[in-house]
Amino acid sequence: MATAVLDMIQELRDVSVEEYEGPVHPDWCPGCGDYGVLKALQKALAYLQIDPSQVVVVSGIGCSSNLPGFIRAYGFHGLHGRALPVAEGIKLANPRLHVVVTGGDGDGYGIGIGHFIHAMRRNLDLTYIVMNNQIYGLTTGQVSPTSMKGVRTKSTPYGNIEPPVNPIALALVSGATYVARGFSGDPNHLASLVAHGIRHRGFALIDVFSPCVTYNHVNTYAWFRQRVYRLEDEGHDPSDFARAIEKSLEFGDRIPIGLFYEAEVETHEDLEPAYKRGIPVDQPLGLSPEEGARLVQAWM
Repeated sequence: MATAVLDMIQELRDVSVEEYEGPVHPDWCPGCGDYGVLKALQKALAYLQIDPSQVVVVSGIGCSSNLPGFIRAYGFHGLHGRALPVAEGIKLANPRLHVVVTGGDGDGYGIGIGHFIHAMRRNLDLTYIVMNNQIYGLTTGQVSPTSMKGVRTKSTPYGNIEPPVNPIALALVSGATYVARGFSGDPNHLASLVAHGIRHRGFALIDVFSPCVTYNHVNTYAWFRQRVYRLEDEGHDPSDFARAIEKSLEFGDRIPIGLFYEAEVETHEDLEPAYKRGIPVDQPLGLSPEEGARLVQAWM
């Protein structure tokens, strides 16, 4: 895995991303970690040579959720915490599409955490990139589900008393079949994780440390650079679930990034009975008289 990741990083340096650049320039704060995430996603798509017409980027609400407006692909800017249900509907209607969900820690691990867990246990073939800045940035600096205990914010002036959500551990025990963490300060490494996640068949989570330079003055680029290390550099085996769990709990002086776990498991789409007639976008609308009669008879 380590060799493959390093090879991909080298190749990405020579791949043009212009085809995936949108006509609208990002309006994030200068230095925001989300710029690195956007560039990593564009690099990943360029590496995989996926036509923009075959990509749908879905988001909820938040600074990070503005990303669909800054990339050349189909996009849907949805409701707070509801990006995953929208993405699931798109993917189930047309599984040929590459559906990428982008959002933040408040959107995905707060109001949207129920959808997060159920999408993972179903193993839907989605790629979910969460820009985890450990603060509510759009609403100007309140404590978020991933804020560290003790941190002072506008909503916790005496320090946060709640322990943070651990998205990596939660994803592992909920059934995600590709679980990774990146750092926006290392966009080439992040691009390789995103590309692998898009290519993976099943639910892929890429949690990204994406510093908020305006409202989070604790978890800064410098703070992360002193702590993060790549799992592949230490010979981590992403097929070892127990070891992945152990690594997911490591957060302190050393914090792992990279691929924690990957498994080949049947997806929800593989098992969906409705696909026996073909995928929904290829099916005619409505029921034939014979199908209608069988349906009525079944419920008589």
